[in-house]
Amino acid sequence: MSKEILAIVDTVSNEKQIDRDKVFNALEGALAIAIKKKFENLDPDIKVEIDRKTGDYTVLRRYLIVDTEGQLANPTREITLEAARLDDENAVAGDYVCDKIDDDMAKVANILDDRITATTVKQVLQQKIREAERQQVVDEFADSVGRLVIGIVKHVSRGDITLDLGNGAIASLRRQNMLPRDSFRPGDRVRGILLPIKTDGKGPQLEVSRTSSDFLRELLTTEVPEIGEGQLEIVNVVRDPGFRAKVSIRAKDRRIDPKGACIGMKGSRIKNVSNELCQENIDIIIYDDDISKYVINAMEPAEVKQAIIDKDKKLVQIGVDNDERKYAKAIGSNGQNVRLASALIGDGWRINVMTVDALENKLHEEKNRLVNSFGDILNIDSDFAQALIDARFDTIELVAFSDPKVIMQDVDGLDDELVAELQKVARDALKNVSTPSGKQVDSALINLDGVDNATVRALAGKEIATLDDLAECATDDLLDLPGFDKEKAGNLIIKARNIAWNLDELEQK
Repeated sequence: MSKEILAIVDTVSNEKQIDRDKVFNALEGALAIAIKKKFENLDPDIKVEIDRKTGDYTVLRRYLIVDTEGQLANPTREITLEAARLDDENAVAGDYVCDKIDDDMAKVANILDDRITATTVKQVLQQKIREAERQQVVDEFADSVGRLVIGIVKHVSRGDITLDLGNGAIASLRRQNMLPRDSFRPGDRVRGILLPIKTDGKGPQLEVSRTSSDFLRELLTTEVPEIGEGQLEIVNVVRDPGFRAKVSIRAKDRRIDPKGACIGMKGSRIKNVSNELCQENIDIIIYDDDISKYVINAMEPAEVKQAIIDKDKKLVQIGVDNDERKYAKAIGSNGQNVRLASALIGDGWRINVMTVDALENKLHEEKNRLVNSFGDILNIDSDFAQALIDARFDTIELVAFSDPKVIMQDVDGLDDELVAELQKVARDALKNVSTPSGKQVDSALINLDGVDNATVRALAGKEIATLDDLAECATDDLLDLPGFDKEKAGNLIIKARNIAWNLDELEQK
């Protein structure tokens, strides 16, 4: 019996190239399952221990120590702490008590001579060996996650592809992880990036992707030596898989031209990458710490004539040539160029593209609106309001709380008395905001997180004077207000509802 067990372990280990200890573990598990079936109408916790040198095995029945004075939930697998301490005074809850099972009692002395039991052991062992093989393959590829792998197409089924990665490793390339124009047949060599290993009911599974941004990153690292050597750094990669991609590159060595190095002689390097991606267009963008320059670069191949940066709102207004074709080029098919440029910059930045004329008109309208607003709120003429705005005192808060000396220095024709009066009016205006119907705006709304003076006045213009008024609004109700988008409107409404309707307290209850 002992020699037979050792022979089984050696044979399986050599044939399957699996560590002997893993085979021993699998066999112990298989024997435990087979022996457990000998106990009719019971559900014991059986453990088998095989001596790695002699092949002798010991069968143990385990009981979980439970600290309880009542009835055991599972008496065939549990024992009370009090009973366990009769044999071992150091026993603690959570440990196990093991009883060695006599051969006569369990009828296991010649378990492998029993045809039915031997078949059970064989089936369970095969299953556990398959699991061990799969886990071994997964362990071998654990360090390859996020890197390029090459596989041979083994099988194609309903658009999904099974790849042979070598050494018995099988990976799947699903339709959603393939490029739109990808077409493979059995025997084709396929490159992709290994995705993080997932575990489902069938155990660990290897998956490959050709649509991941990291796939393009790895292709460029392989094709461009300067990237692999660390002279160039890939800052960000965004893709519309199979159609267009943008890659921002930063040079650590100023002597190297990032774009030229990535494109290569006569475009050879970037062409090789594009060919692998079914002719996907790849824009190489030079990274710049200056956000305005970076945005202009990110909009390539569009020619940007003007860029207005609003860092507070993380909004970039781009002006391009009035020519319709150039405007369409800047937008891209279905907004592709703008969408990818925004994603490349990241950190929540948004890009709004319009013609130069349209941008100038919009800026002029906003400037007139601001001048008129200043005139109404501070009771000053348009020239005075324009002078304050040109000097960058373009909010009521700045006028109210800036250093008077700075205001006098930057705006001509002001003295101490005039500035003091101006700031008093501004501070009073911040405290007193009314709706068109004359309803006073509540202080709770003014002090709401994320609400500034401009926002308060915009809300007041829509007869929103209290938190309840704001809480009852829908997101679409606020989208016509200056500076509002769905995200800002939604966030303000949620904050108002949490306070006005006591949602936070209700959730806690």
